[in-house]
Formats: sequence, structure tokens, C-alpha cells
Amino acid sequence: MSTEPDKYDLQGCAQLQQEEWEILESIHPDCLSRDSSSGFIRLEVPVELAESTCVTIQTGQVDPESSYHPGPSCPKALSLASLPPILLDISLPPTYPYTPPQIQTIRATYSWLRFDDSELRDYLGRKWEKGEGVLYTWVECIRSGQFLDELQLTQAENGRRTIRIHHPMPGLIKPVLESYNASTQAARFSQNSYECEVCLTSIKGARCVMLLCGHVFCRSCLEDFWKLCIKEGDVGRVGCPDPGCVKEQREANEEEVRRVVTEEEVLRWKWLRAKRAVEKDPTVVHCPMAQCQTPVPRAPNVEEGSPYERLRTCPECGFSFCAYCKHAWHGPVATCPISATKAILTEYMALPEGSAERKQLETLYGRVALQKLVDQYEHEKKFREWLAQRMGTPCPGCDLPVEKASGCNHMTCVRCQQHYCYRCGAKLDKIHPYKHFSTPGIRCFQRLFDEHIDIDEWQPVEGFNVI
Repeated sequence: MSTEPDKYDLQGCAQLQQEEWEILESIHPDCLSRDSSSGFIRLEVPVELAESTCVTIQTGQVDPESSYHPGPSCPKALSLASLPPILLDISLPPTYPYTPPQIQTIRATYSWLRFDDSELRDYLGRKWEKGEGVLYTWVECIRSGQFLDELQLTQAENGRRTIRIHHPMPGLIKPVLESYNASTQAARFSQNSYECEVCLTSIKGARCVMLLCGHVFCRSCLEDFWKLCIKEGDVGRVGCPDPGCVKEQREANEEEVRRVVTEEEVLRWKWLRAKRAVEKDPTVVHCPMAQCQTPVPRAPNVEEGSPYERLRTCPECGFSFCAYCKHAWHGPVATCPISATKAILTEYMALPEGSAERKQLETLYGRVALQKLVDQYEHEKKFREWLAQRMGTPCPGCDLPVEKASGCNHMTCVRCQQHYCYRCGAKLDKIHPYKHFSTPGIRCFQRLFDEHIDIDEWQPVEGFNVI
């Protein structure tokens, strides 16, 4: 009775296996490892997608019957062009390819994919045909991501392919997938050659820079161009030199700039951008703290006319202040003192209605808020004029207005207790206040009372000089 191997030419099978192995080594050398003594081979096949694909990570188990709906159930979404390798440990019988290879284990590196390996075994097993090598087909099915369709992990969303991965801890696997994708893309970029769009020279990717827009330039050309722009202060041109991106005014971000120029030039680039932002934003007010002076813009989403238009909070020192009076924030209800806003109001009211300078102040401080201050200032001004007409000489000590209906001109302030003359405003000696009215030569001599008194008839009160 003959055994199973006797039905096949073992030497011919070994030759077919060797030929298949050599073909795989020439096409995918990084995917293969072999232990000839034990008859086992290992395929380590990375998943290389044709283009950047949306990959969502959600918790829970795979449910083939459920329909996919982005939302709270898949909080992590990525755009990836490659996924970590799938490992296959395979045993090749001596009679392969006339008998099927045996898959010992299947698993995903970093445990990024949780699946029922029996489904993938069956799927790969169906690819084998008697007498034909199947290893290359398996590698291509995994490398292209075709096996994900078989596991029902893909779905079309808005005309684009979406891969959904089920993992118990999305927050942990997300940075792993991002890091692997970035390193793979960088390695692939370094190995290829690209034509610089500036000098039109074909250069290895290791000496080139790919910007986020996808355009590639040799590092030398981009470095010279950006350094010149930063030196001349033309920060708006530090971006992609491609004509299309120049037309769209696409500027480089900080990460791109750091990859090309020195740290000193990065600091100047950031300073120039901050300076430009201050010049463009008319609502910017500098922090009043002497040691800070950071430009502070108006808070976003503040309605016009709201009292919070005046609020500024410094991002550097955290000081909250009023944009008008530059004092600590006094709340939306309390008004600024007139003395603090007088200069702003004087300048505003002196400008012609509808002038560019007036509109600039309205943008900086708020048109409605400025009008309220103008109304308040006019009211305060009229009130002071009324006080000046009705009131007499104010206290020389605290400037308290006083209105005298009758009585003598010797006044004692109720606020600061200062003795003074109501007629001329002079401060009086609190011990001998009446000397001011009894000393010849002083303009208020004998003017203790405002009623006219004949000097010849006037006689001092007994003991007046003593007082």
C-alpha cells in the first residue's frame, strides 16, 4: 500500500517550492523569513492601502449584521495609508503545492486588529488551487487590505472606503497606528526619488521635503527661499512655492518651518507672524502690566454693544483688564471713571463723522460702547457745568462742592475737616481761622459776611481778636 507522498514527485515539489520562494524574495524581500530545517516559513505582511483611507476605531466586538454609523460609538477617526503587519506562521508539507499549506497562527502586530482567525484561515484557504503556488496570492491579499473586506471591516461612506477597527481601548491603539503610518510613509518617501519643483533636479527623498499640500522640494532650495523671506520680514511668503499654493496664499505651519530652518529663524518667524496678527486685528490692546505688554485681542464671539467688549484677558500673565481705562476688570455693570476715558472720548468726538480714524476707534472699542461713553461724558459735563453755576468755592482740601445759602464765609469741610474761606478758597488756620477776616491787607478783610457793612459802623465781637 503506497503512502500519500508516494503519489507525488517530492523532488519536483521541492523544486516548485524553491522557485516560488525565490520569486517572493525578489518581489517582497522584507516580508519573508524561513527556517528550512523545520519546514516553517513566516510571512510578515504590512497592509499598504492604495491611498489615504479613513480608519475609525470603536469599542466593542465585531457584529457583521450591524450597519456602521459614525458617532459616539467610534470616537477615534484617522486618515492612514498603511497599517501594521499581519503575521502568518505557515507549515509547507513536502507535497506542496499539490497539497494545501497549513496556517499555524495568524495575528496582527501591536494587536491592532481583533478578529476570528478561523474566518481568515478559510478565506486564504479558498485561494489555494492544486498544483499552484498560493503564497504570493496570500501576500497580495493582505498587503492590499483585501482581506479586510472579507472580514466585513470596510464600508463605503460618501463614495469613499472606510475601515472600521474594533478595539477595547481606542485611546491606546490610536497613537500606535499614527506612529506606524508616519514612520512607514517617511521610509517610503526617503527611498524614492523626486523632482524638485524649483531646480527641476531629481533627488532622493532623504534630501527632500514634502509639505502638507503634497508638493516636494529639495531641502536646499526650500531652505534658501524661506531663510531669505524670514530675513527680509516677508513672512507671508514662507510657504509652498508652487504657483497653485502661492495663488491660494498657503503658508507653512510651525512643524514644516522647524524641519527646514534653524531655531533662531523659527523664533523670528513666529515673532513676525505675531506682529502681523497684531497689525491686522484692530481690537488688539496691549496688556497694561509693565513687565508684560503682550498684545491681547478681544475675546471671540462677543456681541456688538455687549459690555464684555471691554474685557481683555492677557494670555501670558492672566491679567484681566478693561480695554478703556486699563484698570483691573471691574465687571460689565460698573462704568469706567471719566478721567480714565477722557482722552479716548476727546479723540473720538474730535474726529469727523464717518471718517476712517473714527471707524478704527469704533472697531477697537465697539461703536455702541463708545456711544454710551459719549452720552455719559456729555451728561457728566453738563452736570459739572450746573454745579459750577450753583455751587460756590469747593473745599481746597478734597474738592468737595459746597453751596452756601446763608451764614458766614468761614467753612469747615464735612469730609476732610479742612477750614477754608468760602469767598476766596484760602485754607484757614484751624486754631485761629478768623485772622483771615480781621487782618488788614487781606482781600477778605472784614468780609466774614457777604452783606454790606459800613466799616465805620462795624465793631468786632467781644473777644474776637482772642479767637
